[in-house]
Amino acid sequence: MADQFDLEAYFKRIGFIGPARADLATLTALQGLHVTTIPFENLNPLMGLPVELDPAPLQAKLVGQRRGGYCFEQNAVFRDALKAIGFSVTNLAARVRWMAPPDAPMGARAHMLLQVDLEDGPWLADVGFGGHILGAPIRMVAGLEQTAMGATLRLVDNGVLGLRLETLLPDGWQVLYIFRLEPVFHADYVQANWSTSTHPASIFTNGLMAERLTPEARYSLFNRKFTMRWADGRVEQRALTCADDLARVLDVAFNLTPPAPAGAIWAKLAEA
Repeated sequence: MADQFDLEAYFKRIGFIGPARADLATLTALQGLHVTTIPFENLNPLMGLPVELDPAPLQAKLVGQRRGGYCFEQNAVFRDALKAIGFSVTNLAARVRWMAPPDAPMGARAHMLLQVDLEDGPWLADVGFGGHILGAPIRMVAGLEQTAMGATLRLVDNGVLGLRLETLLPDGWQVLYIFRLEPVFHADYVQANWSTSTHPASIFTNGLMAERLTPEARYSLFNRKFTMRWADGRVEQRALTCADDLARVLDVAFNLTPPAPAGAIWAKLAEA
């Protein structure tokens, strides 16, 4: 809850120095600092640990520890911080289409995102989309190309399905997700989170994903494949070689202290 949120601790965690106002400048600064500091990661589902969405354990994990999380955790913490400042925030949910073939069946609404209403209209805020983290809020205007920490994005009217968020890649526009402007309740997130974090076929229980976005580079890890996409266009990619290598990458590239020994995580990657 916003009135229970430790805003001072959150500001210290992400390195924000006020003043904090319910305006676009503050929203943009917070989103950029959040994704730079708090990594996207799915170590809890991968290691069979619970993913809790109640405010106290969420703050303890993402704010009080050197941990991250996935969309339900990241955007819940971000939402509570925004509400504590005085922003008007609406919970939304999306159907992920990232890297899916155009004719692939439509999935469930299993991604959490936020609508933030400012004086100039609604903005999309999302600090938890692993695979292509957004470094800044996006104005909710269909057809308008916008930039967010090195990425070019746009919203497209998708008819009865709502809006489609796309990003421009070297080979063209790629859809991230599709969503409607329909408020979502906490119970909806609880159900989606339970399925996402425990289902035996979930991508989050079968492999390691981590991402952190900074002004200098986008760091991505999928199982043993570590990729650095630099702001100047360079791309470096390599395969991790051992548990110690994994531990160094999690520490240095992702600003992350894992909840289990690196050797145990490495063994999970061998299974994947």
